[in-house]
Amino acid sequence: METVWFILVAVMIAGYVLLDGFDLGAGAIHLLAARTDAERRAVLATIGPVWDGNEVWLLAGGGTLYFAFPGLYAAGFSGFYLALMIVLWLLILRGISIEFRNAIRNSLWGPFWDVIFSVSSALLAIFYGAALGNVVRGVPLNKDGFFFIPLWTNLRTGAAPGIIDWYTVLVGATALLVLVLHGALWVTYKTSGDLQRRSRNIASFVFWAVCAGVIAISGASFSVQPHIAASFAAHSWLWLFPLLATAGLFGMRLCMSARVDLWSFACSAVFILGLLTSAVFSLYPLVLPAVPDAAASLTIYNSAAPAYGLKIGIFWFIPGFALAVGYSLFVYRQFRGKVHSEEAPQQAAPVEAQQPAPGQPSHLATV
Repeated sequence: METVWFILVAVMIAGYVLLDGFDLGAGAIHLLAARTDAERRAVLATIGPVWDGNEVWLLAGGGTLYFAFPGLYAAGFSGFYLALMIVLWLLILRGISIEFRNAIRNSLWGPFWDVIFSVSSALLAIFYGAALGNVVRGVPLNKDGFFFIPLWTNLRTGAAPGIIDWYTVLVGATALLVLVLHGALWVTYKTSGDLQRRSRNIASFVFWAVCAGVIAISGASFSVQPHIAASFAAHSWLWLFPLLATAGLFGMRLCMSARVDLWSFACSAVFILGLLTSAVFSLYPLVLPAVPDAAASLTIYNSAAPAYGLKIGIFWFIPGFALAVGYSLFVYRQFRGKVHSEEAPQQAAPVEAQQPAPGQPSHLATV
C-alpha cells in the first residue's frame, strides 16, 4: 500500500504543477506580454475562472501527504518552516492581487497590483523549484527524522547545506523558465492579436533557455544525489520518464513552429509531467534523502501511516479524487475558447449605440 500511496501523492502534486503552473507562468509574463490595461485584464481573464480551483490541488496534495506519510509531512513542514511561510505569504499576495486588480480600478492601484501579481507568481515558481531541489539533494536529517536547515550557508552542497545553494538556485531558475514557457503557451492559446503575438515570442525565446536549464540540472542531479544514478542503473524502466519529457520537448518545438497552440500547450504539459516523474521515481523508495548519513533517509516505509489506515483511506480517496477531476473538467469545458482584449473603437459611435443591450456582454474581458 505504501507504493500505491506514493504514486497517488505524486499524481496529486503533478496535477497541481500542471494546472497551477500555467497560471503562475501567465503571472510571471503579465508585465512583459500585456502592454495596455485591456490586455492585462485579458491575461487575468485567461486564468480568472480556474486559478483558485487549480490551487485546490495543492491543498488536496498536502492533505494526501499528511494522511499517507505523516512522518514526511512532520519533518518537511518543521524543517522548511521559514520557506513555507514565505510561500504562504506569496500565495496570499498573489490571490489578493488578482481579486483587488478587478475590484479597484484606478491609475495608482491597477499598476501596483499588476506588479504584485507578476512578482509573486515568479517568486512562487522559483521557491517551488528550490523546494524540489532540496528534496532531490537531501537534508541533514537526525536520528529522530527531523532537521533544521538555514536559509543559506556557503552556497555549497554537502554535509551542512542551506535551503539555497548553487544546486537549488539552478533548479529554482529552471523551474521559473519552465513555468514561464508553460504560461506563455497558455496565454498564446487563449488570446489573439498583439497579446498572442508577444506571448508566442516569449515562448519561442524561453524555449531554448529551458533546454539549456534542463540539461544542466540533469547532469547536476546525478552528481549531487548518487541514489539517482543507482536507481537508473538498477531499473531500466525509469528511462521511460526522461523519454516522456524529451518527447514532450520535441513535440512542443514542432507544434510551436506550426503554430498549433493547443497542442503546443499539451506537449508542454507532457514535458513537465516527464520531468516531475523522472525526479520522483528516481528517488523511490526515498521520499526525503538525508545528508551526509544516507541511512537516516525517510522512505515510503518508515514515514508511512499504519497499513490499516492506508487501506481504508483508498475508499475515501477514490470518490474525492473523482469529484476533483470532474469539477476541473467541467470548469475548463465551460470556459473554453478565446479571451479577447478589444480596445475602444476607432470611430466614435452615437451614445445610444455605445450602450450594451440588456444581457449583452461587455467587449472587454474581465476576471
